[in-house]
Amino acid sequence: MVEASYIDGLIEKARVAQKAFESYSQEQVDALVKAIGKVIYDNAQMLAEEAVAESGYGRVDSKVVKLTRCTLGAWHYLHDKKSVGMIDYDPAEKVATFAKPLGIVAALVPTTNPVSTTVSNGMSILKCRNAMIVSPHPRAKNVTKHGVDMMNEAMRALGAPENLIQIVENPSMAYTQELMSKVDVIVATGGAAMVKSAYSSGRPSFGVGPGNVQVVIAPDYDDYDKVAAQVANARSYDNGMPCTGEQAIHVPKDKVETLLEAFRKQKCHVLTPDQAKGLAKLLFKENGAADPSHVGMLPCKLAELLGVEVPQDTALLLFMSLGMTRENLLRREKLCPVVQIFPYDAFEEGVANAKDNLLWEGAGHSSVIYTNDPSRAEYCGEELPVSRLVVNQPGGAASGGNFINGLPPTMSLGCGSWGNNSISENLTYRHMMNTTKVAYYHDPTIPAPETVWAE
Repeated sequence: MVEASYIDGLIEKARVAQKAFESYSQEQVDALVKAIGKVIYDNAQMLAEEAVAESGYGRVDSKVVKLTRCTLGAWHYLHDKKSVGMIDYDPAEKVATFAKPLGIVAALVPTTNPVSTTVSNGMSILKCRNAMIVSPHPRAKNVTKHGVDMMNEAMRALGAPENLIQIVENPSMAYTQELMSKVDVIVATGGAAMVKSAYSSGRPSFGVGPGNVQVVIAPDYDDYDKVAAQVANARSYDNGMPCTGEQAIHVPKDKVETLLEAFRKQKCHVLTPDQAKGLAKLLFKENGAADPSHVGMLPCKLAELLGVEVPQDTALLLFMSLGMTRENLLRREKLCPVVQIFPYDAFEEGVANAKDNLLWEGAGHSSVIYTNDPSRAEYCGEELPVSRLVVNQPGGAASGGNFINGLPPTMSLGCGSWGNNSISENLTYRHMMNTTKVAYYHDPTIPAPETVWAE
């Protein structure tokens, strides 16, 4: 007799819990979803400190904002949504829609957002009466487990089935691969290798793609102080690690100095071309791969490595374009607070350059347009290969939860086929359910063939 593995044990307990959970009413489900969000919201400071201490990545203040915003935004979005029983009825077509659970969902979470990703995705997963098994990053396994323990304690107080949320306590590649092969659905938030592995598992999967957020400032836009303030704040957030952080700014050539002066007001430092070339050698290895040792590094530390002295509170390092060829590796995603500036002569040229950057890396993710002309925003929306284009907002607004646009709040941003993903939208509870369509008979109206083909 073959002995059951550790992962088999987690799966078995999850099946029992999910089966019991399946009989819950909408009110009971929502009580649990609210409870797990609220307990993380209430303990954001402690968990943020633990995440930075264990992983060595990011800023405590940023992670506090992330934890509070993602839970508040998720519950605000989810609290009145139906996910149990009949969730929709179309009286014209006489079709009723019933929600059903997926079953057991494996949630793969990154070291950069260990608890925020767990709770944000967990709220959507539980909203649809699924069980969740978390596979944490080894460098953040303790804080992730602490967050999971808190969520379980909050649910236990409401009499929830045990083991609705479990965690792989000593994560390894072997455990993750086995978990992915045995659950019903996978949500993979992390690097390209993890996402590829999830899609190769043979199980239905939702993954994310790399970011490389391009900012286009249209010629009609003139509030450069707003652009600089928003980019400096968003790009310095969590030391530049979020995938929604601005990477490049495409600006009219005659407005470059105006933009740089606005950034200087925000405590940003402009590198020389030679210093920028040195930065490329720091952030990327000789083979072109990103160097993880500089992920989330403060601007003052990066500058020090370049032999440049800047104030400790420098928000960003800026540098002018090193060209549109692929020799300029800084056109790619950079997970630290640095931003490249690309001047353009014509608006269409700026959009084309942004598109070229995205097609090298970051296609399917997000971009930003600053304009007061809707036609220019629509032009960008038509031309750029991204799933989200936010207008006159920081890049972080692409993930929702900011209450400044209508995008659903999430920590997992689908990037469509551009990013080798199955969805090109923000991952929400709607992706965490099966549905049954009940189609009632109605008197048919059968059109004449000649009428149909004349349409």
